Amino acid sequence: MYADPSETSQGKVFTVTGQDWDSIAQGLGDSADERVVVNMGPQHPSTHGVLRLILELEGETVTEARCGIGYLHTGIEKNMEFRSWVQGTTFCTRMDYLSPFFNEATYALGVERLLDIEDDVPEKAQVMRVLLMELNRISSHLVCIATGGMEIGALTVMTIGFRERELVLDLFELITGLRMNHAFIRPGGVAQDLPPGALDEIRDFIALMRKRLPEYAALCNANPIFKARLEDVGHLDLAGCLALGLSGPPLRATGYGWDLRKTQPYSGYEDYDFEVQTWDTADAYGRFRVRLNEMSESLRIVEQAADRLAGLEGAPVMVGDKKIAWPSQLAIGSDGMGNSLDHIRHIMGESMEALIHHFKLVTEGFRVPAGQAYVPIESPRGELGAHVVSDGGTRPFRAHFRDPSFTNLQATSVMSEGGMVADVIVAIASIDPVMGGVDR
Repeated sequence: MYADPSETSQGKVFTVTGQDWDSIAQGLGDSADERVVVNMGPQHPSTHGVLRLILELEGETVTEARCGIGYLHTGIEKNMEFRSWVQGTTFCTRMDYLSPFFNEATYALGVERLLDIEDDVPEKAQVMRVLLMELNRISSHLVCIATGGMEIGALTVMTIGFRERELVLDLFELITGLRMNHAFIRPGGVAQDLPPGALDEIRDFIALMRKRLPEYAALCNANPIFKARLEDVGHLDLAGCLALGLSGPPLRATGYGWDLRKTQPYSGYEDYDFEVQTWDTADAYGRFRVRLNEMSESLRIVEQAADRLAGLEGAPVMVGDKKIAWPSQLAIGSDGMGNSLDHIRHIMGESMEALIHHFKLVTEGFRVPAGQAYVPIESPRGELGAHVVSDGGTRPFRAHFRDPSFTNLQATSVMSEGGMVADVIVAIASIDPVMGGVDR
């Protein structure tokens, strides 16, 4: 009961700060208890986020693994209750910060279902959403493979992964003005049209990536060192995935081709030609191969979307209802900031009623009929869905997200227990959790 700081009711406590494992083993002395509990974290191992793992070890074998989460909690879902429906987009885009467009898309689709305007969203807006989401899938998978490679010592994989991701972020900056946290996909459509020259840049990117993606395959697929590090590590079969609710690459690596883009299409995905990628090993290597193959399929979709956008020049990108369609027609000033004077002059010169309406729409927001909606989409990590509830007001009564990182992280113990402590890193990397989405 009155244990000193180095003792607990569960046994002796060891603080591991990077010294040799031998010195820790010697510290055990003649103790009969060979069980050691080690805190791995909370730290930021590359870019998964601030995650704490509590490992119980016997020698170097993991006998128990638990996750400690909550270190990145931001209160985004609660904050959204105090902002208008459009402002909610700027919050949710910051959750899973490696795939912001998917956060925005599932939220916008839920709000559109409540507004009953799903069929009114312009075709060009839907195609732009698909284009941005698939580019985002590529950038997210690149980070997963790059950081996962770095964690096992494959630094070349890391350098070329981030090199390619920069190209995708350049496209995001060109189209939306921002490299992350875009708030570009909004209820009713998207914020603005494609800028001049964007399609040419996208086609150049597609051509370049078709040359560079095979570099990953040549570097990793048959590499005996890489395969030895990933094969049979973090094994979780189909029954385990279904029992824990896992989705995305971990599920498809078991051979089960569940992909919401095919099984429950949204945003017009049924009109695109692509294949659901699966693998049959149910281990870290299979998850790597699924992500690598998915990037090639995403390139196919991006190419089809770019071809469709070429024929939609000048088409609207926001619903026609002026009581919802803010702020799709914003014009950027010559300094790259705020509204252009021409746009302000146009609003103020139209009519007093139009100016009052615009002011109310910006400050107060539009009203959404009472009800609730849940629209799941296929994010890079699995099923991502926004459950939005309205009480008929101008703000969400409740917004809650089903984030795949949170659900998939449940598999940590199953994947790690019985394996070596070094394999915990590989197992976590193969899940690809982003703690911004886990903690929200």
